Amino acid sequence: MKADPFVQARLLDLQALDTRLQQIDHARTRVPQIAATREAQERLQQVSDDVVRVETGLSDIRREVDRAEADVQQVRDRTARNTSRLESGQGTAKDLQALQHELESLARRQAELEDVEIEVMERQESAEARLRELTAQRDEVQAEVDALVRDRDAAVAELDAERVEVAGPRQAIVDAIDAPLVALYERIREGSGGLAAAELKHGRCGGCRLELNPVDLAAIDKAPSDEVVRCEECARILVRTHAADG
Repeated sequence: MKADPFVQARLLDLQALDTRLQQIDHARTRVPQIAATREAQERLQQVSDDVVRVETGLSDIRREVDRAEADVQQVRDRTARNTSRLESGQGTAKDLQALQHELESLARRQAELEDVEIEVMERQESAEARLRELTAQRDEVQAEVDALVRDRDAAVAELDAERVEVAGPRQAIVDAIDAPLVALYERIREGSGGLAAAELKHGRCGGCRLELNPVDLAAIDKAPSDEVVRCEECARILVRTHAADG
């Protein structure tokens, strides 16, 4: 393949630009806030799940409290009615005695139900305290996530802006290089991790960093200046410059 030496030299400009674009793309996936945001979002999801779990449990406890209060109130109402009847003195002695026994039974039942009510209310109080704690924690983590997202987006936007700026002149450089040479460059770049063209400097390939053997260097020295030469070790395009001495 033939190409004007000046055109070949433009490959180094294109390679430098593509290398920087590759670095920007890599940096974009390694923005520190990305991992930190992901971690914070996982913590937010966990504490949010805990909030839902405690809210669900608290809802069940509140229904227990309502039932316990209703049970106690029912006994209190029955006690009040029996007390009123007993105090009125209406009825036979046997009836009044039965009322007295029932009042004693109701008192024991009320005490038992009130103990249940107290226990359930204590669980409610504990669950409400836990919910307040988790809600505050969730709000704190949410604020952390929001801040990280802002920082992440700003960092990514900065890299995106740099990419646009760096990529701007790429097409003009490509247009200045012969199409077959560009096709060769792109093919090599795709299969070599992004580095397709390198300077031959002081007998060393700028791609694989290996020194060329004397036979290969002699062949390159004899090659016409417009001939596109490649490294025998890594197959990258070698661009000969004024520093390409053996």
